[in-house]
Formats: sequence, C-alpha cells, structure tokens
Amino acid sequence: MTTARDTTGAPSGTRPDAKRLATAAGWGAVATVAMSVVMLAATATGLSPMPKPIPAALVSHTVGALPQPGLVALAAVAHLGYGATAAVLLAALARRVTVWHGLAGGVVLWALMGLAWLPYLGWGLFGTAITPRVAVATLVLHLVYGVVLGLLLDRRNKRERPGVGR
Repeated sequence: MTTARDTTGAPSGTRPDAKRLATAAGWGAVATVAMSVVMLAATATGLSPMPKPIPAALVSHTVGALPQPGLVALAAVAHLGYGATAAVLLAALARRVTVWHGLAGGVVLWALMGLAWLPYLGWGLFGTAITPRVAVATLVLHLVYGVVLGLLLDRRNKRERPGVGR
C-alpha cells in the first residue's frame, strides 16, 4: 500500500517539513525586500503619503529615539522578520501556495497593519488620520509583497512536482 504525498513529498496530512518552511521564510524575506524597494522609492521621490516608512515609525514609536543607523537596522530586521514569518504561516496553512494565496496573504497583512499597527502609531485606522491615501499606498505595497511571494513559492512548487514544466 502506498501513502499519498503532498507537493513537498511528505505524506498527506502531515505537518509541512522544515525545509519547505525555511524556504518560505527566505522567499518571504525576498518579497519583503521587493516591497521595501517600492516603499523607499516612493518615499525618496515624495510620492509616499506617509511621513516616514512604517517599519521605522514602528521601531521609533516602540523603543524611542535611536541614532539613525540603529533605527534603520532595527527597522529592516523587524520588517524582514515579519515578512519571513508571514510567509512561513502561509506555507504552513496552504498545501500549495499560488499567486492568489500570496495576494490573499498580502491583503490579510495589510488589514492587520491597518487595524492594529497604524492605530498604534496614532495614524488612525488604515492611516486615515494622516490621509486616506495611506490606505491605498499600503495596500499597493502589500500586494507587491503578496505577488512576489506567491510567484516565488508557486515557482518552487512547480519545480518540486514531477512532470510539471518539463
């Protein structure tokens, strides 16, 4: 008798293996970098409606005043860790992660940020105390994260399945 296997090669119904989750964490960090590049480009060009990048605002609000290099480093580590953790959760919940799963995950993260983190900063729900444009800008950023994550994890899934893409 044979056991059914999922896309990771593990028997169906078992927990995702550590290698799959570690891979998801790495791709989550890459997707976070892609999102951050867009965020920093918008900030540098004056297109961003936010007074400062949200990871930096969260770090400075939480730990207080820090020298600029320390603030940037801590904000980057926190943002990468958050993005990696979200990717691991998505990979653990979805048997096969697709672009649609990535987009849905991005929307969930955006909602969490808009309902918890931005009010914590005093920016109001979804940043509307600053301007309604914050809600749109942060949604776009989280969709970038979700698309990149979904593409990367879906691509990996296709490579792992025998006979697909050959």
